[in-house]
Amino acid sequence: MFAGQDFDLLNIIRIVVDISLVAYVIYKAITIIRGTRAVQLVKGIAVILAVWFISSFFGLRTLQWIMGNSVTYGLLAIIIIFQPELRRALEQLGRGRLFGRASYVEEDETLKTIDAIMKSTKYMAKRRIGALISIERETGMNDYIETGISMDANITSELLINTFIPNTPLHDGAVVMRENKIAAAACYLPLSENPFISKELGTRHRAALGVSEVTDALTLAVSEETGSISITKNGDLHRDVDEETLRKMLEKDLMAENNTSSIWQWGGKKDG
Repeated sequence: MFAGQDFDLLNIIRIVVDISLVAYVIYKAITIIRGTRAVQLVKGIAVILAVWFISSFFGLRTLQWIMGNSVTYGLLAIIIIFQPELRRALEQLGRGRLFGRASYVEEDETLKTIDAIMKSTKYMAKRRIGALISIERETGMNDYIETGISMDANITSELLINTFIPNTPLHDGAVVMRENKIAAAACYLPLSENPFISKELGTRHRAALGVSEVTDALTLAVSEETGSISITKNGDLHRDVDEETLRKMLEKDLMAENNTSSIWQWGGKKDG
């Protein structure tokens, strides 16, 4: 009798552990794709599976055949479509970070990064040196990093300034930061096709706005015409931000990664 009870208890424990692990893996998968274009693709897959189930239940053979083949051949399409997210997940697994916060970084290092950005943008704005700096967050930016020159360098204000000095090999393009490091320089970012963008804005600002429309990156642009600093995120462009406002913006997003779902409420002049 007791042996049977022990056996049932072990089965219950095994089932609970199994369900908990599956739930955690699903949760981590959601956190990896959260804030990316992959979310819409997941919704599309859910619709296909729902239609497949309904067609099977009501015996709609033609629709069931179409949905069945969509699922079968869709597996390869999923691997191709989700390639950036899969690569990012494997990179995190290789760093031993899959079961930790994906975007977690040490607070001290983040503060140093913010200080370096503040010092370099202030220097370049004063001297009207054009610059474009994009900071990767949840959405992977490998596609854009691969268009530039790989650096994997620690962030310093001096390095950022030297990178954007005119007529140097790396000045033309964007610097992409990842995990408090400069991942690459001279990167090409997608240009925004928003027809309502101010005609005053050039290619640098269009690129800053463009990458913010397809990723959740935080992007800074220093105008070489006016020396003003602009910052973009989630398709919003804030122009002519002062030093104090810029620091608050950076600290809000980079120091509070645990609250990525909060509403982005920044002050400053908005245009675009």
